[in-house]
Amino acid sequence: MKKLLVLVAVLGLIASSLSLSSYAVVQGNSQRGFISVNTSANTEIAPDVVEVSFAVLTSDTKSMQKATLANKEISDKLYSELGSMLNSKNGDYIKTSDYSANPIYSYSGSKKNFDRYEVSNRVFIHTKSIDKIGQIIDKAISLGATNVDSLSFSVSKYDDECNQLLGIATQKAKTRADILAKNLATTVDGIRSLDVSCSANNYNNPRMYMAKNMLASVADEAAGVPSTAISAGVVKINANVNASFFVK
Repeated sequence: MKKLLVLVAVLGLIASSLSLSSYAVVQGNSQRGFISVNTSANTEIAPDVVEVSFAVLTSDTKSMQKATLANKEISDKLYSELGSMLNSKNGDYIKTSDYSANPIYSYSGSKKNFDRYEVSNRVFIHTKSIDKIGQIIDKAISLGATNVDSLSFSVSKYDDECNQLLGIATQKAKTRADILAKNLATTVDGIRSLDVSCSANNYNNPRMYMAKNMLASVADEAAGVPSTAISAGVVKINANVNASFFVK
């Protein structure tokens, strides 16, 4: 009986010792000191890519086929003429971004009335020939494009710029953490967490300056009338680093 009691007591002490050791490790990790810093790096770059979208809208009150054929005639001219102004070897391209053909109705109270058949074709252009974008817009309008839906500028080497800025911001984070740790009489001892991000925005929004009536004929261009002037602005790229470092 005494041997059994002694054995139970010993097993109890071992179990108690294991429980305390495990708790001590978890408690030690949760209480480990760390320093958190937030740094950033940014740059401003002249864009080298422009994207523009045109809409070709046609309609007919009697025939969807007539509206479709009219749209095709204008769109074919756009693809041919604008395509010849692009440099495919430089990554330029033209494509259809959206196409729709629908009957349009109007309402008078609860009564639904047929109005017309409408066809829409949206032509999208991606080009590095930023200096030609004014001419491209004028040409599209002169050929029958009814809307300029969007115009945006970007940087082709965006990823490379982001990687470089993230490297700078990360180094700044480590340097700042070392300075803080030194002033707290401790040293950095490994990374606890790291959260990074990179984004771009047009620091100066692109603007279209109407140097002439956009419905002017091609003959005006031949006569030397200046094309629509475009200001590309500057693309600002921002990199942010939120880092936590263990200290000892």
